[in-house]
Amino acid sequence: MLITGVAGFIGMHTAKQLLEEGHEIVGIDNLNSYYDVELKKSRLNELSKDHYEFTFKKLEITDTEKVSSLFEKFKFDLVIHLAAQAGVRYSIQNPYTYIDTNVKGFLNILESCKEFKINKLIYASSSSVYGNGKQKSFSENDNTDHPISIYGATKKSNELMGFTYANLYKMKIIGLRFFTVYGPWGRPDMALFKFTNAILMDDEINIFNEGKLIRDFTYVSDVTESISRLIDKIESGSIGNSHHIYNIGSENPISIMKYINTLEKVIGKSAKKMFLPEQLGDVLKTSSNSTNLYNLIDYKPKTNIEKGIANFVEWFKWYYKI
Repeated sequence: MLITGVAGFIGMHTAKQLLEEGHEIVGIDNLNSYYDVELKKSRLNELSKDHYEFTFKKLEITDTEKVSSLFEKFKFDLVIHLAAQAGVRYSIQNPYTYIDTNVKGFLNILESCKEFKINKLIYASSSSVYGNGKQKSFSENDNTDHPISIYGATKKSNELMGFTYANLYKMKIIGLRFFTVYGPWGRPDMALFKFTNAILMDDEINIFNEGKLIRDFTYVSDVTESISRLIDKIESGSIGNSHHIYNIGSENPISIMKYINTLEKVIGKSAKKMFLPEQLGDVLKTSSNSTNLYNLIDYKPKTNIEKGIANFVEWFKWYYKI
């Protein structure tokens, strides 16, 4: 299998689980400086130290010729495309980066799958495609024509591209709309990482929209287990040649204030809170209806927020030697 974005948070965890299950993985990543490159290298070390069926290549998915050469060399059976320029807020200031990586990069992956007759592709979409919908919870049939960030717009375009290629070339293409994935080895630009670091360093945490945000937090091992089971369904022939979209969330949304309160209890220390107005591009609420996926794979997330946050804090203290 090919996993793109393998040095990323979800990419590393997905590769680790699939390697432990005995799959042979080629991973690519450009190791860009959007956040700490050393953290990305440490993730790769985790994959390399115990697993012998892992090959890493530093590669830009925007480089059409190099992507094509990679596919020609390795003859992949299945592709898991997780590489993307992440971050809703960063996309407001740097839209060109998102178009290059998330749209052109995805096109290169699709074209190489077509050229080398790989008809099994899983890719990362996002709950950001729903924008500020008023639904109690988001389901795959809801309208996604109104994303409120360039990041969300690129993920929506990925879904349209996936639909087109699946239908033109008889491919099994599956888009996963991730809902706020968190856990050990998480990204420094995400709330849990920022909050944990600030509390431990006795700094203020910034809480936007005066704390009136709700998120469907999904623990990373529940995500990787879902992906693993989805691969089994693909390989068994249970999923036909078509484009499929699935939500992947905990189905248990909580307020950002409850999230912070849980973190404070785990650390044993109160946060210094700075309440700020709503940020441009921020979705006010995410809540998933993930029934379609969980009925298909016979699995629902098992990790509650208390356990998930505790696991992250334990990793954070270990990694940063606190």
